[in-house]
Amino acid sequence: MRKTSLSFAVATAVLLVGQLGSATAGTPSGPYAMFRFCPYTNPSVTACVINRTTSGSLTIGSTSMPIDKPIVLQGGIENIGPSPLYAAVGAPTLSAPSAKVPGGLLGIVNPAPNWPGPLWTAFWAIVGAVNDVNATIEPVQAAQTNFGNALFPPTDGSDPTAARLAVRVRLDNPFLGGSCYIGSVQDPIVLKLQTGTTAPPAPNLPIAGNPGVVTNVWTDEPNFIGYLQVDGNTLVDNSFAVPAAKGCGNIALGLPILTPILDALVSGAVNLKVGLPAAAGKNTAIMSGNSSISASEYVLASEQ
Repeated sequence: MRKTSLSFAVATAVLLVGQLGSATAGTPSGPYAMFRFCPYTNPSVTACVINRTTSGSLTIGSTSMPIDKPIVLQGGIENIGPSPLYAAVGAPTLSAPSAKVPGGLLGIVNPAPNWPGPLWTAFWAIVGAVNDVNATIEPVQAAQTNFGNALFPPTDGSDPTAARLAVRVRLDNPFLGGSCYIGSVQDPIVLKLQTGTTAPPAPNLPIAGNPGVVTNVWTDEPNFIGYLQVDGNTLVDNSFAVPAAKGCGNIALGLPILTPILDALVSGAVNLKVGLPAAAGKNTAIMSGNSSISASEYVLASEQ
């Protein structure tokens, strides 16, 4: 493995695609095995990408959740400029394991004095048995990427977005039920992540991302240039808004209460405690990790 300049690495590993012979359908091998879920046979896909977030945090309203389990975003792109992220094949395009919400149920629900007695009883029974609340990030729209911006953060005032993700966050606890979401398909949380410095509305202050250290990983296969490895990159956004939570409250508790009322009481309690809806300037996403990018033809040619 040799280090090379960023511009040369991008040019050789992604933009220049060698003349390779046809390959028999199979599974990518060797160093290209990591791209096996890339839709590399799609003629619109010229490069395969994987971004792995290994640390960071997501702050929505008054609640901050650490990222302590790997989040993987993978698929195919048309080029390293503005491009849709073509969905992975055989694996999730966005794989985000659930994370525990600090404080659990007590940390995100503030029971109101006007709650009916059965609801109070159910709440404290669940707190006593299962206080943990798991939060899971779920995509609701196809991601958009610009790896050129990720590698070379613009300084000319143009849109610095490296990855646009439209997501919702599912809150899971027996008391909250299975349909308690922050954000929705119609009203998602939209992250416009960048590796440069943000310019958020108040009260947030600017924060800086990091393009990371770029290495061109050379391989032993004949005629292969290799793939691009980016380590230590950090994607940030603290200019996004977060809508109110909806759908909270488990109708299976057998409470003598109508579902819309239950939803209003419990979702309202979640929103009051978490500080939702939260306008732009009150939320922050910091996602640190690494990325790998390879010409799709190299992935195809490595099949065995």
